[in-house]
Amino acid sequence: MAEMTARGVAKVNVLIQAGNCSLILLPKLGGKIASLRVASSHVKDYELLQQPLAHYAPRTRTMTFDEGDAGGWDECLPSVSSCSVETAAGPATIPDHGDLWRVVWRPMVSSANSATFRGECFSLPLRLERTVTLTEAAKGWKLRLDYKVTNTGAYAAPWSWSAHPLFAAEAGDRILLPDSIRELRLESSVGERLGRRGEPVSWPMATLADGSQTDLSVAQSPASCIAEKLFAGPLTVRENWCALERPQAGVRIKVRFDPAATPYLGLWICFGGWPAGPGPKQTCVALEPSTAGADSLAETGPWSRVMGPGDCVRWPLDVEIETLEGAD
Repeated sequence: MAEMTARGVAKVNVLIQAGNCSLILLPKLGGKIASLRVASSHVKDYELLQQPLAHYAPRTRTMTFDEGDAGGWDECLPSVSSCSVETAAGPATIPDHGDLWRVVWRPMVSSANSATFRGECFSLPLRLERTVTLTEAAKGWKLRLDYKVTNTGAYAAPWSWSAHPLFAAEAGDRILLPDSIRELRLESSVGERLGRRGEPVSWPMATLADGSQTDLSVAQSPASCIAEKLFAGPLTVRENWCALERPQAGVRIKVRFDPAATPYLGLWICFGGWPAGPGPKQTCVALEPSTAGADSLAETGPWSRVMGPGDCVRWPLDVEIETLEGAD
């Protein structure tokens, strides 16, 4: 574990291990989960998260997400996209991907395989506490995340949260969703490959804007220059999971969540299509349980939430890293 300063700030990164699985947290960089590695007789050492596209560096309150490292696992609160919302205290301006990935997180409790840190928002009076626990399981490993959001202010605050785990992907990897999910809503698509924002998109076989069809569940090579965000939901109790199957890595990454607390699922599919402009690109799939069915807090809908002063909300998220049958 990391050594702490007198002010309770982690001086170094935090390492958590369970058998042949290890996780690294960066408290000074928004509590980012920077690395999630597994090892087995099939794969000696495999990184499961998108690695940074740029060197780690301090963040400002206004920089965009692509000006940072654009890798790993961050938490988006109180919005994914930048926006402005009205509150009793006046308008609140929320930056790209929210507040928390750009602030120092403070430690609360830690042990050999678990750590609790908290991050304070600055655009709205919200605090996120997250406990990360890593354990061995019968077929691999389990990462448990327990969340708590509290309104620390004197006025009601609108909010939305989304997990932002950027899982590394290779061509041929497969995204798995419950069979009952047959249609998603398009949030964005580079070049409008899948159509325009807000349009329905069939899953897994989708019709492209040019009339051809593609299997969205199969990861493509970075040369495809794909970058798309879609939403499923609201989801039922039987639609409480999603997964990324990685044959070359010998694992299946299965994310389980509680649809009563987080009833939407964001799906970021990026194979060389983002960031725009020159430089390294993401090749990843983000499986993003969320409280809302849109990236912007300013976009209201049945998902919209307001939290009163002193109120709090809790919810869980589990990541099961399973060794594929025959991989070992």
